[in-house]
Amino acid sequence: MKITAIRPITVHAGDRNWVFVRVETDQPGLYGWGEGTLEWKTRAVVACVEDFVPMLLGRDPRDISWLHERMVKHSFWPLGVIGLTAVSAIEQALWDILGKDCGKPVWQLLGGRVRECVRVYAHISSSKRDLRRRPLDPEAYADGAREMVAKGYNALKCGPAPYTHYATDRDGVRRMERLAVMLREAVGPDVDLLFDFHGRASTIGAAVAYTKALAACDPMFVEEPVQPGDPDAMRMVADRSNVPLAAGERLLTLPEFQALADRRAVSFFQPDLCHCGGFTVGRQIAAIGAAAQIGIAPHNPMGPIASVVGLHFAVATPNFVILEQLSDRISHFAAVADVPITLRDGCWEIPDRPGLGVEIDMAEAARHPFEQESIAAREAINQHDGSIVHW
Repeated sequence: MKITAIRPITVHAGDRNWVFVRVETDQPGLYGWGEGTLEWKTRAVVACVEDFVPMLLGRDPRDISWLHERMVKHSFWPLGVIGLTAVSAIEQALWDILGKDCGKPVWQLLGGRVRECVRVYAHISSSKRDLRRRPLDPEAYADGAREMVAKGYNALKCGPAPYTHYATDRDGVRRMERLAVMLREAVGPDVDLLFDFHGRASTIGAAVAYTKALAACDPMFVEEPVQPGDPDAMRMVADRSNVPLAAGERLLTLPEFQALADRRAVSFFQPDLCHCGGFTVGRQIAAIGAAAQIGIAPHNPMGPIASVVGLHFAVATPNFVILEQLSDRISHFAAVADVPITLRDGCWEIPDRPGLGVEIDMAEAARHPFEQESIAAREAINQHDGSIVHW
C-alpha cells in the first residue's frame, strides 16, 4: 500500500476555520481523515501540510511511527505549532487508514478500551455566544449553565478571568466570586465546573487572586492561570490557591509536559491532539502524566474530526478524565461530517466503526469555504491605558 495524495480541505466554522486533511492511497476507496485546525493560522497550516507531501508520497501509510519520525526529523528546523499541527493532522489520517485496513476502530489499535463511555464537557458560551467578559455578567453565565445542563451535560466550562496587565482587577475578583456562587446554585452540587483563564494574569499574585475567587464553587480545575512555559509559576499558583490546575493546550513537546510533571504543578494535562503530534505523542504525554499522578483532559475546541480523534484517544487512555468539545456550537458540525458521536448522561458512547469512523460530506464542506476569521484577541486591551494584554 502506498500514499498517493495528501489533500488539505478548509471549512469555515464561525470564529475559526477547520482544516481537514485527507490522505489517499493506491487501494481503491481507502483513505484517511485528520484535522489540523489552528485558530488564525489556517493558511499557514494548509501550506505546511503541502510542504510535507514530498516526504510521504509513495510510502506505506501503515508505518505510522516511521512517517511521524520522518516529518519531524527531516524538517531540520524544530517544528513549532504550525508545523506540528500539520504533522498531527496527517498522523491522525494514517491511524484512520490503518484502522480501516484492519477493520478495527482506532481505539482497539491503541490497546483497547479501558472504560465504557467517555465523559465530555460543554462551554457555557455554546448556549450564550454573547457573554460579556468586561464587565463580567454572572447572571447571564448562570442562565447559560442551566441551558447546557438541560441539554444533557454534567460538566461545564467558561472563561471569566478579566483582561489583566500586572495589577489585579479588584472588581473582576468580586464579580468572579459572585459568579462562583451563582453557577453552583444554578447547576447544583453534582455538575462539575471548569474555568479557563487563558493566562490573562501577568503576575502570580493576580493569578492567585482570580483562582481563589472561584474556590467557593469547588471547581474541577482552573486552566492556564498563568502563561504557559513557566512551570515554577504554575506550581506557586497551585500552592497558594489550593485549587486544582490544568495546562497543556499551548504546550507542544514532551520536555514541556515533563517539567510540569516534575514539579507536580498541575492536576490535569490538556494536550491538544491537533497540535502536539497526534496519537503518537499524545500517548507519550499521557504516560508522563500517569507517572506523576496527573489526569488527562484533552483540549479540543475544534471540528468534528478532532472530536472523534479525542474520543478514540480517551477510550484507550487509562488516566483520561474528561474531553472538551464544541459539537453543539456550530450549526453545520453534523452536516459536514458523519461522526460516531452519541451523548448520553454527559458522556459519548464508544464508537465501533473501523478507523476513526468519520466521513466528510465534500459537497457540504464546499458550501463553507475559507473566510478570514474574526480575531477575538483584538478585544484584549487594558481598559485603563489601552495597552495590549493577554487574550
